[in-house]
Amino acid sequence: MKNPVPMTLTRRGLGGLAAGVGVALALSACGGSPLATPSSAAPSGSSGGGSLVVGSADFPESQVIAEIYVGALNAAGLTATSKPNIGSREIYFKAVQDGSIDLVPDYSGNLLSFVDTEAAEVSADDVYKALPGKLPEGLGVLDAAKAEDKDAMVVTKATAEKYQLKSIEDLAKVCKDFTMAAPATFETRSYGFPGLKKNYNCELKGLQPFSDGGGNLTLQALLEDKVQVADIYTTTPSIVDNDLVVLEDPKNNFKAQQVLPLYSKAKMTDKAKEALNNVSKILTTEDLINLNRAVSGDQKQAPKDAAAAWLKDKGIVK
Repeated sequence: MKNPVPMTLTRRGLGGLAAGVGVALALSACGGSPLATPSSAAPSGSSGGGSLVVGSADFPESQVIAEIYVGALNAAGLTATSKPNIGSREIYFKAVQDGSIDLVPDYSGNLLSFVDTEAAEVSADDVYKALPGKLPEGLGVLDAAKAEDKDAMVVTKATAEKYQLKSIEDLAKVCKDFTMAAPATFETRSYGFPGLKKNYNCELKGLQPFSDGGGNLTLQALLEDKVQVADIYTTTPSIVDNDLVVLEDPKNNFKAQQVLPLYSKAKMTDKAKEALNNVSKILTTEDLINLNRAVSGDQKQAPKDAAAAWLKDKGIVK
């Protein structure tokens, strides 16, 4: 059994989605930026072209992706700088709206839920197709990457082999005997216990609540068989490092969460779009796992350094 990689990520799904859209759209009617201090980066303007400011949320994965975007834009002959660690979606969404930043990496499903709390789309294609029509005027999204960071039902390899588990459909046969590790909210959220029952007729024995976002406490409970299944985000390195099994979700109980740029149309040029879409063409979930390991594991790389290594490895930067 391998030791878990120390993780300190605050994940992309956190924050009040239902309340968030009200906060962000209400703020859009008010003056002033949500960013408390001016950035050392070049200021954003309203005319087409010019330097671009790439923001990020307040967790490492978002910061690395933002630095990848910056590097790709600069490699394409454009001028781009980063404004990291802005905060939650409520804050960075407003920052894109008011021009404090020009773009930010986001996750398709949660972004859709943020701008439309009643959105029923769950598959990758349906979520992506719905987004443009739901965004406020002046905002857009570019191509979605194959890379996803989403909730997943995870079991140990031993459990998967013992019960012949490959998907949540298989899990349904033994759900009544399994206790799950997940945030306390999993018991009531639509994709949690209610969704598992509705989509797979899976009624778990119980919930062992953890507030570490699928981190070390959750992992240890799973490895020690204190729980038999856990909610762990798909880009968490501990899944690969501990040979865990992510159960397939054929009925899309968990909404697709593809990485994609959310941007302001004011300064986004075709050249910039091409550079960013080229990143999305090659960015994978495995890449995110490795980048998270580099930044939040023992290496403790700076997000900019991890991004630079990825850009060079993929041939985007020579």
